[in-house]
Amino acid sequence: MSHGLWRVREATKRDKKLRFTALLHHVTTSFLRDCFYALKRQAAPGVDGVTWQEYEQDLENQLAKLQSRIHRGAYRAQPSRRVYIPKTDGRQRPLGIAALEDKIVQQAVVSLLEPIYEEDFLGFSYGFRPGRGPHAALDALTVSIERMPVKWILDADIRGFFDNVDHEWVMKFVQHRVADRRVLRLIRKWLKAGVSEDGQWSETKIGTPQGAVISPLLANIYLHYVYDLWVHAWRRRVARGAVVTVRYADDLVVGFQYRADAERFRRELQERLAKFGLELNADKTRLIEFGRWAEPNRKQRGEGKPETFNFLGFTHYCGKHRKGYFTLWRKATRKRMSAKLEQLKQQLRVRRHEPIPQVGKWLQQVVTGYDNYHAVPGNQRSLSLFRGRLSRLWRHTLRQRGDRRKMTWSQFNRLCARYLPAVRILHPYPHQRFDVTHPRWEPYA
Repeated sequence: MSHGLWRVREATKRDKKLRFTALLHHVTTSFLRDCFYALKRQAAPGVDGVTWQEYEQDLENQLAKLQSRIHRGAYRAQPSRRVYIPKTDGRQRPLGIAALEDKIVQQAVVSLLEPIYEEDFLGFSYGFRPGRGPHAALDALTVSIERMPVKWILDADIRGFFDNVDHEWVMKFVQHRVADRRVLRLIRKWLKAGVSEDGQWSETKIGTPQGAVISPLLANIYLHYVYDLWVHAWRRRVARGAVVTVRYADDLVVGFQYRADAERFRRELQERLAKFGLELNADKTRLIEFGRWAEPNRKQRGEGKPETFNFLGFTHYCGKHRKGYFTLWRKATRKRMSAKLEQLKQQLRVRRHEPIPQVGKWLQQVVTGYDNYHAVPGNQRSLSLFRGRLSRLWRHTLRQRGDRRKMTWSQFNRLCARYLPAVRILHPYPHQRFDVTHPRWEPYA
């Protein structure tokens, strides 16, 4: 962070109602250079077709011209290129890929606004924030459920959040802190730039494209005013018992001590979201009995085991530690694992005739990346299942190579031992990491 942006952050700390009237002067050529090198180098190009490597060849000249257009007001946002990626449920998720110069300028605006909003965002807001990745959100959720008297969980899903963000509300929320008309004009240009699909341009009256550099920050600002501030006041003024919540972008999980609070919260949350053009997905939003008392209470009523819920790629379920006390356990969701294995099956088929060491090193990177995210305590069985199914897919591919001598099981097992990393837990227990990152533990942190 530059000295100028550090002063912006300090001013934000001192005055929670301060509106910044001059921010764009921080956007210099060197500032744009830093933003350029912060972008992903292998990202797909937008409608301009310019890649990161091509732009770097004449970087200083290009950035000087871009900086001049920004300050003269001559900068024009280009439409996002619409692409689709498959979701785990079989549907297609629309993404908007911005042109390279739009990515640079959006990264610059994000760097300008982050020092302001990082002082405003609340502690239970995670996702697309510095130092607040998915495992931090998972730790906070686990610690909250284990340490607070949580008996009910509302697993909420906002229907098509990024596609239904209201542009006027976004601008009103940003203007609570930003009064620099040039920055506001840039944000409005990106919202109104539209999308290009198969060469056809279409206007965007609502929504912000998933995949744009600016979209995660705008989403956090939107939900900060729509959800975070509201739920923070609701649990202090309305709730009769304890209420905990964790939000990762548009994924929400709320824990309650009393069912009456949970049912009232669900009704009022629907009303709150409707005011801002959003709604809960009725098919994916569930209220379930969960927590340390769920299993004995359900057993007493003659019901089955407590239900589970999914959050950030993990299925959360009630369990017990070997010493007998309640523990929240997590395992990789079945849909995500199956989708990943199906993707690897197709890629192995394409790479069938490549040299075995080359494919082995690639699979080593795949398993390492998978384990880096999913190797949490309690997930050993899912990790072993993933490794075992992947090894069988690899063996099936090797048997289709048409070699005269078929590989024996002992040879294949040595191959797996060489290239596929052994199953091991890489993450600490949630409360251990949470206590380190939050040395003075506070409720609802």
